[in-house]
Amino acid sequence: MTIAQSILPEFEQEMAGTRKVLERVPDDKLNWKAHEKSNSIGWVAGHLAEIPGWVESTLTRDEWDIHPKGGEPYRTTMRETAKEILEEFDKNVATAKKLIAEAPDEEFAKTWKLLAQGETLIQLPKLAVIRTWVLNHSIHHRGHLCVYYRLNEIPVPALYGPSADEEA
Repeated sequence: MTIAQSILPEFEQEMAGTRKVLERVPDDKLNWKAHEKSNSIGWVAGHLAEIPGWVESTLTRDEWDIHPKGGEPYRTTMRETAKEILEEFDKNVATAKKLIAEAPDEEFAKTWKLLAQGETLIQLPKLAVIRTWVLNHSIHHRGHLCVYYRLNEIPVPALYGPSADEEA
């Protein structure tokens, strides 16, 4: 079994769960925040939409400088509607699935770096980047969004089993 064959089912399962959560983003609550220091529902949802897109930069490059010297730092793009968020998410997931399926084992073993101003922040094998910064990171922010839903009386979807709002 190749690395791609072993990680694709996990990727597909987690992205399906993330999509279930994103389908409930309410247009009228995109600017809602749990606290002044918290990100908004729209920001978290937009971030979740872009995270699968990081597979492309991980598998096609060996580093990413999120704040290049003399350049603008990376920022999550704010979208205007829940529909735009889902479209971005679906596009990124489709591209990621294709790239994962096509990647040879050797590519997953290569070292990848996250830089800021040319300084290394993270240095990991590409497989670990996909597991940590795509899958686990998505799960982390999906949890935030589910808490925001609960605080706004928006039904929380069943993910790994039933939620208080629906059966699995």
